[in-house]
Amino acid sequence: MAMVVKNNMSAVNTLNTLNKNESALSKSLQKVSSGMKINSAGDDASGMAISERMRVQVRALDQDNDNTMNGSALLRTAEGAVQSTIEILKTLKEKAINAANDTNTDEDRRLIQKEVDRLIDQIDDNALTTYNGKYLVDGSKNGLVVGEGDGGTRSTFSNMSLAENTNLGTRLTALHRRDGNSLGIHSSDTITASWVRNGVTYTGSISPIGNTDVTGMINIITASHAGYMGNTSMIGIDEYGREVHTPDNKPALTIRSTDAGVKNQVSGITFRVTDNRGHMRNEVNAVLDDFREVVRAQNPSVDNSMILQTGTRANQAVKASFTDMRSAALGLQAYDGQGWDRDTATLGAAVSVVGGGPKVQVTTREAANAAINVFQNALLKATDQAIAIGAMQNRLGYTSSNLTTASENVQSSESTIRDADMAKEMTAYTKHNVLTQSAQAMLAQANQSSSAVLSLLQ
Repeated sequence: MAMVVKNNMSAVNTLNTLNKNESALSKSLQKVSSGMKINSAGDDASGMAISERMRVQVRALDQDNDNTMNGSALLRTAEGAVQSTIEILKTLKEKAINAANDTNTDEDRRLIQKEVDRLIDQIDDNALTTYNGKYLVDGSKNGLVVGEGDGGTRSTFSNMSLAENTNLGTRLTALHRRDGNSLGIHSSDTITASWVRNGVTYTGSISPIGNTDVTGMINIITASHAGYMGNTSMIGIDEYGREVHTPDNKPALTIRSTDAGVKNQVSGITFRVTDNRGHMRNEVNAVLDDFREVVRAQNPSVDNSMILQTGTRANQAVKASFTDMRSAALGLQAYDGQGWDRDTATLGAAVSVVGGGPKVQVTTREAANAAINVFQNALLKATDQAIAIGAMQNRLGYTSSNLTTASENVQSSESTIRDADMAKEMTAYTKHNVLTQSAQAMLAQANQSSSAVLSLLQ
């Protein structure tokens, strides 16, 4: 190889190698210090794009999980209010049973009524429970209520203990149980109906029963309050306008309020039969008084459900709605707070008021007996709401678990793409560091090679 001075190619080649080694060393140092093998698009353009999308998804999933946790907290708040109402309703039923006992004087019943009034007021306080400033169970977060003709739903009661062939023309003395056995009602017996409408307790009787049929029994109830609906498997219309059928799809005698909405609801219907000596026919009453509320009265409402965003895309959400848990909606007091208007023009001759409201009364034995069914029906309404909230909590629990798993797996995939293998990168760093130092040493040697030319010039 010729000895030249102007172009020291050995030094140039060594310098290029040194620059490459220093560049590789710099990248290795960046990976080791950051812990990532992709620090810029230049490292892996497609890998970085995929990684960024995964990072966005992880953050979205984590926020969804936070949303779910907040939703669960909201549901627990609503559940606490409903559970408190359930406990109050248990106490109210206990008080009504106490007031129905004639060991109490009228003064005793008035004292019990005062306690009942305060407990009903507390139910309204429970309904004003808030979460982050939002009222939950006061009816403002109710779901869609259409009912019949957009007018809301009607209070509907069905008796599934009477024989399937019971109809309006069936005489009371010919009534049979579901199992085919006769109720054994005598023509000399007395039948009494008690019902509560808009916080007021009414009662009426037919004595003796004689040839009275089912039509006569139902007609004890004032027609403007409630009446016969039918004796088929279809026992009501729910809030969505859908038919409600008996669980076994067999006919049941059904009574419902004349008009829809909370203002017109009948919150309890009680029938009882006594013999000609005034003794209770308990075996008869166990069947005849088994009118259970199958549809609760609700006012028409647009869908005001709360939306809990639980997905990474638009409109991936869970709806949470809460029915009205105020005392009026539960049938415990008058809708307008006024109670009975003392107008008896619309009442039948055999009908009397035994509890003038505006809250459900236990001031008489008759009113207290009617109140027992009212509080039982209210308990069923509150329990249904508690079940709905509990089911929603379970759903959110599963949603949270799913979101956590999804976030973990996406993060694992993103880690595979972007995170550096530190052992591997340290090995590469050491290699490039040694090569850089070697190149530096060789560059020094290459720079010295030109000095050999001086020996020719001496």
